[in-house]
Amino acid sequence: MTQQTAEHVGLLLRDARGQKGWTQGQLAAELGTSQSAVARMEQGKQNLSLKMIQRLETIFGRSIVQLGKSQMTHLRVEGGRTLSGSVDVNTSKNAGVALLCASLINRGTTTLRRLARIEEVNRIVEVLSSIGVECTWLNDNDLQLRRPADLDLESMDVEAARRTRSVIMLLGPLLDETDEYRLPYAGGCDLGIRTVEPHMQALRQFGLSVEASSGFYSVQAPPTDELDRSFVLTERGDTVTENAIMAAAHRCGTTVIRNASPNYMVQDLCFYLQRLGVEIDGVGTTTLKITGKPTIDVDIEYFPSEDPIEAMSLITAGIVTNSEVTIRRVPIEFMEIELATLEQMGQQLEISGEYTARNGRTRLVDVTTKPSELRAPEDKIHPMPFPGLNIDNLPFFAVIAGNAEGQTMIHDWVYENRAIYLTELNKLGARIQLLDPHRIYVNGPTRWRAAEVGCPPALRPAACLLLAMLAARGVSELRNIYVIERGYEDLAERLNTIGAKIEYFQD
Repeated sequence: MTQQTAEHVGLLLRDARGQKGWTQGQLAAELGTSQSAVARMEQGKQNLSLKMIQRLETIFGRSIVQLGKSQMTHLRVEGGRTLSGSVDVNTSKNAGVALLCASLINRGTTTLRRLARIEEVNRIVEVLSSIGVECTWLNDNDLQLRRPADLDLESMDVEAARRTRSVIMLLGPLLDETDEYRLPYAGGCDLGIRTVEPHMQALRQFGLSVEASSGFYSVQAPPTDELDRSFVLTERGDTVTENAIMAAAHRCGTTVIRNASPNYMVQDLCFYLQRLGVEIDGVGTTTLKITGKPTIDVDIEYFPSEDPIEAMSLITAGIVTNSEVTIRRVPIEFMEIELATLEQMGQQLEISGEYTARNGRTRLVDVTTKPSELRAPEDKIHPMPFPGLNIDNLPFFAVIAGNAEGQTMIHDWVYENRAIYLTELNKLGARIQLLDPHRIYVNGPTRWRAAEVGCPPALRPAACLLLAMLAARGVSELRNIYVIERGYEDLAERLNTIGAKIEYFQD
């Protein structure tokens, strides 16, 4: 950025801040930086990164030096580099989103510490702000939430709501908030048909009535009761289980949920609700017994635990580049099948002793990848509900299998389209054969080569392309990375800390 441009940006920034009626200190709190840094920005004396400019644009809702939301952001990757050093796993995206929704149950102040600052979180924060929740970033990753006595559901930010699938999880905490309201259809990743009927089946157990029409769910609250209820979920889905838990948490009576997901984000949600005084038995099992509290007013701070999917992403970076890298703060309980599968493929790993996450409950380890000769597994790789191999970790095995000798079958039985997106790795030299919408053969080893590739509209396959580019000699370009920023906070910068060479750019 030239000095003239920096001074121009400073003027725009000062003007935008003035229109909002903010002090430099208030803007600094929103950005997670110091007041002196904001002062330097406004004087044109602070070099602004593309990421910082985009964050300013998001805060002020206006374009700065023609780097507005309408322009796409891309990554340029210089591959073939050996990685080294260590990197920490960030907190869980999926747990963070569930906790944001659950904060509506609490009439007190919820402070979420070390929250992943990603697009999915930003969209839910925008939705919560639009209905009257006071959302304040205390610094870059600590978010304070205070809900009003009455939420203004008619003012919900429809555009933000439609850009995330997580909005469906508002049904549980809003169970009896008001007699009638509308909720926009959920958006997010394009992974084929993902029915919301399991959510509806669970919430009907509480008397909630939902009808879909004209791009909205029309919701009628159930009558008040103090009944005990027991039901089985027809699908052991994570978000379905979370919705049912949140509904039960502020409903009188005792609710027993069978065939519940015991996955990592569900456990984090339960730990948070327990801290609010909700009685929950069976956390970590498929049967939950929840005794609700109709009125919850607690000032609480909570640390979401680390993300096993991000842990797998970083481990994959070490493996595909044949590097020795230490990934710290790996939630081992939710990674054991993945690590065992890697070891069966010949991957050498060093795993530290266990220690406890900041939530006081989740078990963590450090995992070090070693340069290894990989071989294809004898059996197919497929996901299963926890404690099986995580469905969101499955795509990374397509990249890893590309480095292995032999043929690997990967069976993604949950989503109709995701296996198809993994064939985009062929543009980087992989030899992937699509058998049907759910199954692929990966033939290795791969001689990865640089290429320009557009991001598919699914988060994990898009991340797989970035990881494969780390191994491809030469300069690759990954175009339109919004989908990656939905699920990862500063992934490129963090890979750079262990030796990658990745830069952001716009056309």
